[in-house]
Amino acid sequence: MAELIALDGVTHTFSSRRGTVRAVDDVSLGIAPGQVLCLVGESGSGKTTTARIAAGLTKPTSGVVRFDGDEIHRLGGTGFTRFRRGVQYIHQDPYASLNPIRDVFGTISAPLRRHRLVRSRSQAWQRACELLAEVDLTPAESFLTKFPHQLSGGQRQRVAVARALTLEPRVIIADEATSMLDVSIRISLLTMLKRLRDDLGVAFLFITHDLAIAKYFGWHGHTAVMYRGRVVEFGPTPEVIGHPQHEYTQALLAAIPEPDPDLARRKRQSALQVLAATDLGPGT
Repeated sequence: MAELIALDGVTHTFSSRRGTVRAVDDVSLGIAPGQVLCLVGESGSGKTTTARIAAGLTKPTSGVVRFDGDEIHRLGGTGFTRFRRGVQYIHQDPYASLNPIRDVFGTISAPLRRHRLVRSRSQAWQRACELLAEVDLTPAESFLTKFPHQLSGGQRQRVAVARALTLEPRVIIADEATSMLDVSIRISLLTMLKRLRDDLGVAFLFITHDLAIAKYFGWHGHTAVMYRGRVVEFGPTPEVIGHPQHEYTQALLAAIPEPDPDLARRKRQSALQVLAATDLGPGT
C-alpha cells in the first residue's frame, strides 16, 4: 500500500550555546491510509519535532517529507491546500490550543468557513452539531455557546478533535493528546479516537511517552521508538511490545507501573541493569 505521509532521511538541528543539537537525526517513517503509527519516547527524544515536521509546521534541516507522493515544501496553490486539509494536528494542551475568546461554535465553524465548506451560519451550526456528536459531546447545542474556560479538560480536548475533523482529514497527528487528562477521562478519549479511526478510516500518527497507551491504541498498527532523535526500534506494535529488541525499549517497558509490588521491584531492578549496561542512564 502506498504511503500517505513519508519522511525520508529527515534531520532537524537547533543551535544552542553548546553548539548544534540534532533534535531529529536521519528519521525515515511512513504512514499508509488508515494505518496507526505510534511514535514513542521520553521527553526530549525528538518525537514532537518529528510530528511537527510531518505536519509541515517545521521545515527539516535536511531530508524530504512527502504527502501522497509529493514533496510538501514544493507544493503550491491547490496542492498545498490539499495537504493542509488532509493533515490535521491535535496538541497536547487543549486549553492552550483553543482561542479563549472564541466559543465552541466559533472554533469549529472557522475552518468550515475558511475553506467554504458551508454557505451560511445555519449550515455551519448544523455541521458543528454533527461534529460534536461524533466526539460524544451531547447535546451539542449546550456546548456550542460555551468558552474553553467553561469546559473540563476532557471536553476541551474533544472540541480540539472535532475541530480537527472539520476538514475531513486523511491523517490526524495527535501529540500527547491524552497526557494532561485524568486516567478515566484518558481511556474514554482513547476509545473515542479508536472509534473515529475505525468509522472514518483516518490514519493516525500518535505521539506518546507511554508504551501502555501505544499498546492500547495502536495494537493493530506499528510502533516506532525514538531515543536521542533517532528511531531505535520499529515494527508491528505486538512485536515491539511483546519482544523488544533494543535496550531502550526494554527500559521503557520496565517503567510501566505495576500494581504487584514484588513484580514492580523486579521490573525496576531489571530496568536499572539495562540502564547500567548501556549509555541510557541519567545525564546522557
